[in-house]
Amino acid sequence: MESYLTRFLDYLDTVNSGSAHTKDAYQRDITEFLDFLKSENIMSLDDVDRIIVMNYVSHLRERDGRQGTMKNATVARKLSSLRSYYRYLNEYVGVQNNPFLYFKAPKQTRRIPEFLFYDEIALFLASFDLHEAVDVRDRALFELMYASGLRVSEAVNLRLSDIDFHDNILHIVGKGDKQRLVPFYDLAKERLVDYIEHVRPKWVNTLQHEYVFVNQKGKPLTSRGVQYRMELAAKKCHLHLHIHPHMFRHSFATHLLDNGADLRVVQELLGHASLSTTQIYVHVTQDRLKSAYEHAHPRAGKENT
Repeated sequence: MESYLTRFLDYLDTVNSGSAHTKDAYQRDITEFLDFLKSENIMSLDDVDRIIVMNYVSHLRERDGRQGTMKNATVARKLSSLRSYYRYLNEYVGVQNNPFLYFKAPKQTRRIPEFLFYDEIALFLASFDLHEAVDVRDRALFELMYASGLRVSEAVNLRLSDIDFHDNILHIVGKGDKQRLVPFYDLAKERLVDYIEHVRPKWVNTLQHEYVFVNQKGKPLTSRGVQYRMELAAKKCHLHLHIHPHMFRHSFATHLLDNGADLRVVQELLGHASLSTTQIYVHVTQDRLKSAYEHAHPRAGKENT
């Protein structure tokens, strides 16, 4: 069964299906399922039926991860990986059945994205000491992520040639190699220019690359490195929240909509393929409006007599 998995992963490479992260997720999900089959003494993929799939889902449910019981979204993703794997087996290996094809994934509740209020963003960005080179870089990085709603992967992969300083525009290549243009405001430009002119050259030195955000050895920052720097800054300014880079993207979208931006404009800025993906931020702003109303209106939430 392991040889089929190797062939499937090679197949993903040939059809250029998804990113390296997606391929890794497929490998983990399928390997986990194969281990389950072995524990149940099932040695052929042809022998897997709906009952075995149901037992596997129960097995996943019984496992406790670092954050408690496995979420519906995680179970659904694992089933999706296995459904795709069996489609490959049906077409290229000769396995006859696909027990995952008509197995209904658990219903997923749509999570409201976590975001920071504007005063929290302002406090965070003001916490950097601009006399320190590392802080100059971090301030430029986080200011730009908030200014343009960048994914962390887009920020670490940003190149000097992607920045149009004349029109304050970034040329971003996002998910699925989709390109978009995103503006940034003058303060972000000021912080970015300061970093690029006075800090980056000292670190990059003789290294030949165009990556904008680098560490003190001149090598490009990683997504994990950005997360680490963000956590340090959050502790420094006493934000008692678990902050992650995507919160800046969520905050960018929420603040734009709060201040009257058109939903389709925000969709374009975020690079969402579907408007429904962007609409979740409307729910965020509606919840905030309702909460503020109930808190402030003298008769809201009170029994009328």
